[in-house]
Amino acid sequence: MFTIRQFEKTDQDYAKAVSVVNRVWAEYPDTADEWKEGDNRRATKVKWARFLAEVNGKAVGVGSYGQPLDMYHPDRFSIDLDVLPEHRQNGIGTALYDHLMTQLAPYKPATLCTHTREDYTGGVRFLVQHGFDEAMREWESRLDPATVNLAEWTKYESRMAQNGIELKTVRELEIDPDRDRKLYEMEWLVEKDVPAPKPPTKMPFAEWQKIWTRTNLIPDAWWIAVQDGQYVGQTNLWGSQARADLLYTGLTGVVRSHRRMGIASALKVQAVRYAQENGIGEVRTWNEANNAGMLDINVRLGFVRQPAHIEYLKTLREEPEYTEGKETN
Repeated sequence: MFTIRQFEKTDQDYAKAVSVVNRVWAEYPDTADEWKEGDNRRATKVKWARFLAEVNGKAVGVGSYGQPLDMYHPDRFSIDLDVLPEHRQNGIGTALYDHLMTQLAPYKPATLCTHTREDYTGGVRFLVQHGFDEAMREWESRLDPATVNLAEWTKYESRMAQNGIELKTVRELEIDPDRDRKLYEMEWLVEKDVPAPKPPTKMPFAEWQKIWTRTNLIPDAWWIAVQDGQYVGQTNLWGSQARADLLYTGLTGVVRSHRRMGIASALKVQAVRYAQENGIGEVRTWNEANNAGMLDINVRLGFVRQPAHIEYLKTLREEPEYTEGKETN
């Protein structure tokens, strides 16, 4: 018999929850410290909660809901459900889902977002059975940096110099008093063109600035393409507290006015060089399945495609029109 209870922000509960999710998603290890940091960084307007399913005091499942700030709507929620393999087919996943729906009911959610990986067939089946529809696929790709011969890619850096474009790290750009605001606005221009299950929303500047407090941020592995003081493109790498030899690619993109100039390729070269020089064993990235441009760059660099991650949506009712600063019911 199992029970479901509210997650408490204690070291014990963080350890329990992370241990479950790390078993389910063994290829994507997290630490309790990363979870604590993420929880403490949440925007105050975001509603969220986490729950533990336990058998005799042992955590066997984790369920949570939240609101994605990068595609925010007050009636839109994301949910996550994870159950240990040996405890599946016992009704725990369904009970956690029902519990989340009960907890969410007072907020009258219109849309639910979630995801799984295409080879997690049990998860795919569960979501379909509960009325979720596939909204988007992202290919995961992985690279062993040591296998890349960067001599073949120097032409892109040369092209940058010829066009008066410099590649600077955010640490090097600290001398620019407008750096943060320019980064913020440039990222928004890029993100508006990044495929997503729902239209993106512009994060408040104060929330965006919390990026500097993230432990996994590497200021020397975040490159900006700069032309005449204008920020026109970027890529960055993020660390993993659980695996020192693993880096995750963040946002790579170029503003519309500067595309098809080789900037994205030049930026990716910087990232691979950093990984090589720092003895990184693996770099991972994700790209929407129809993003031919970035997929082509990654394939040419030697990234190896993995199973796709699938984003799912469930529509409970039509989302009311929403404008930032005006909540809906």
